[in-house]
Amino acid sequence: MIDYIEKIRHTNSGNFFLIAGPCVVENEKICFTVAEKALEITNKLGIPYIFKASFKKANRSRLDSFTGVGDRKGLEIIAKIGKELQIPVLTDIHTEADAALAAEYVDVLQIPAFLCRQTELLVAAAKTGKTVNIKKGQFLSPSAMRFAIDKVRKGRGSINNVHKINNDKIMLTERGTTFGYNDLVVDFRGIPEMKKFNVPVIVDVTHSLQRPNQPEGITGGNPEMISAIASAAIAVGADGIFLETHPNPAAALSDGANMLPLSELEDLLKRLVKIRKAIG
Repeated sequence: MIDYIEKIRHTNSGNFFLIAGPCVVENEKICFTVAEKALEITNKLGIPYIFKASFKKANRSRLDSFTGVGDRKGLEIIAKIGKELQIPVLTDIHTEADAALAAEYVDVLQIPAFLCRQTELLVAAAKTGKTVNIKKGQFLSPSAMRFAIDKVRKGRGSINNVHKINNDKIMLTERGTTFGYNDLVVDFRGIPEMKKFNVPVIVDVTHSLQRPNQPEGITGGNPEMISAIASAAIAVGADGIFLETHPNPAAALSDGANMLPLSELEDLLKRLVKIRKAIG
């Protein structure tokens, strides 16, 4: 289902695929530590793997929050991982200029959930020819994501001039639905609903467990539920799992409150592989 992504491995294993890495590029060492460990585990278990990291964080709650090491430097580190480890790499984008820039370095461009209705951003990502992973907005129904898919597939030349871009390399990611002001819930009915669009459907396990909009301006989380959400995702037929992991989440510079410790990744993936085999 994702054979079109260059350097992807184990596509005939029958397993789900994994998108995993730190939230943001903090430094080269952490990125390589995570990527190498995840690659070792996924090779052992026969799981297709895509490394992810944000080259910059443009949507932090507070002005003084860490946003990255510099655009080019962050992208160069992500690209280096892809080249040296021979794995596909992903990063998220926030503007049309980001799409053109990031496409020089990565295999998959990701549209953040808050921006999934931004037409020009989706069209710009589509025009690069890269695979586009669209995160479902916390405010949208699963069925509404068909319009985001159309924007990538068809594009827009002007307000009244729709034209075909022919980019069918699209993935959708569920990342929770707003529940009040400070919580998210995952409605697993949305997974089969979005699979009707004939694109791979992913569940973003760790972001779905965020506790946003905290008074101190630092997003909280509920990481003890990672295994439960991931297991349910595989059980209902998700094609892929997205999660953020770090050698020491408590020291992470972004989203540490909902990350999976890297040391726990292998046990989690073994559990998910068993569930995948059980459901056929």
